[in-house]
Amino acid sequence: TPDGEKRVTGAATVLALGGGSWPQLGSTGAWAGYLAERGVAIAPLKPANCGFELDWSPYMRERFAGEPLKAISLRVGPAGAPLFARRGEMVLTEYGLEGSLIYAASALLRDLIEAEGRVTIYLDLAPDRAEKRLARDLAQPQGRRSWSNHLRRATGLQGIKAALLHECLSEATLAAPDALAAAIKALPLTLLRPRPLAEAISSAGGVTFAELDSGLMLTKLPGIFCAGEMIDWEAPTGGYLLTACFASGKVAGAGVISWLGRQATA
Repeated sequence: TPDGEKRVTGAATVLALGGGSWPQLGSTGAWAGYLAERGVAIAPLKPANCGFELDWSPYMRERFAGEPLKAISLRVGPAGAPLFARRGEMVLTEYGLEGSLIYAASALLRDLIEAEGRVTIYLDLAPDRAEKRLARDLAQPQGRRSWSNHLRRATGLQGIKAALLHECLSEATLAAPDALAAAIKALPLTLLRPRPLAEAISSAGGVTFAELDSGLMLTKLPGIFCAGEMIDWEAPTGGYLLTACFASGKVAGAGVISWLGRQATA
């Protein structure tokens, strides 16, 4: 308090101490050790709704860091049976990729990297154009135009999207219309690791649901309830995340009222 530390003994306590992201705002995850020492099972805290790292060339980092990648589709897994496939946008950063589309796949990407060491994603840089049409247009005579101008006229791709093709593809692929069209529709990028937990928008992990009753009370510590990101769940960023935190607070509050009522009549 403004007047110093104050100790209070409550009939019940609701812990809403956050996860482990953005520790500079107070959510350090320090509570995990305290509860674990008292026998409460804690799933390790991990980054959620986070960016991912990959090895850009110095040119990409210097020229395109901070540039948005718009009107693209992201796929994880095989084309015939993708684990994730969605259209949206993301941002190229000095370290890799971030933004709403990558955040939407972040839980899957994080877990695949944890299991396999890295993961390859596929970007469709021209989701509104069929591969056959791209190949046909790319096969048209280039004439005296530069390769960049030919690509722009044939596919509409320029700027950061054209740079990505140069970054990821061989000269032979860039010169072959069919192979280039296939790459435009499924450009592979290998993600190496998620960004640190401290930078993530939110976190996964925390108190496991097996440790909680239906009112979110810790079964091993009667009278102590949990709410928000300190519980082991994760949600998409934005309103979903906030709504889930508020909803768990409501459940915990109702659990406190119910538990205190039972204690009074015991």
